[in-house]
Amino acid sequence: MNIIEKQHQGVTFLAADELSAAGGVAHGFSTRLGGVSQGMWSSLNLGVSRGDDPDHVRENYRRFLSAVGAAGGRLAMANQVHGGEVRTVTSADWKQDPYGKVCFEADGLMTDIPGVALCVFTADCIPVLFYDPVRRVVAAVHAGWRGTAAGIAARAVERMGQVYGSRPEDILAAIGPGIGPCCFDTHEDVPNAMMASLSTAALAYIQSLENGKYSVDLKGINARQLEQAGVLGEHIAVCQACTACDTETFWSHRRMGINRGSMASVIALQCTD
Repeated sequence: MNIIEKQHQGVTFLAADELSAAGGVAHGFSTRLGGVSQGMWSSLNLGVSRGDDPDHVRENYRRFLSAVGAAGGRLAMANQVHGGEVRTVTSADWKQDPYGKVCFEADGLMTDIPGVALCVFTADCIPVLFYDPVRRVVAAVHAGWRGTAAGIAARAVERMGQVYGSRPEDILAAIGPGIGPCCFDTHEDVPNAMMASLSTAALAYIQSLENGKYSVDLKGINARQLEQAGVLGEHIAVCQACTACDTETFWSHRRMGINRGSMASVIALQCTD
């Protein structure tokens, strides 16, 4: 599987080729290109808590969801808390307005309801989208370093099996744009957390730096956790783009701080007649 860049009516986004080819699902990882926001939010800001003009953000959603093929106005979002909770989305959980109230905390969402776009938000953290074309189930997770240490991507695979009967070998997983090891230098708390999660297998994704810090490959760790959960290697796509390296294309908290927008990653089952 590969992550490819796409454009639709001026909106630039990323998608996994095999998820698109599988049919029955719409998905995409946003960039910061193709929206109507201005100033420090220019231009495709999808964060509802960044201080941007709500009408601009609503228009950005309309454009992005239309571009990825998930238009329809039914959104599911969570208050993200950098944890390992994956919530089942029901008909009571979706909303039409991105500014509508969210009543639960989670960093992962999953559903088998067609037409509901699951949304997770990032600006350096790692987004992962899942599709089981056999059971017709989708999921989306936000994996910051704490969520990665908690194994949230593997947890999504486990929960898809528990709730919907998904088999890991049927699941397609796309790891989207996020901070790369080139820019994610940390103190020892992060590698320690990864070691606690993966044991010595984490060492392949951790490098000591001359300044006493460590470089950590969060995308690689998430891919490794997915394989340990039973997802086939050929069913995992990993975006190589580093959000902190390319702030012309992506939002990056590490490079921009609070004066920025947010990206959204969405996936939705398409309605079939």
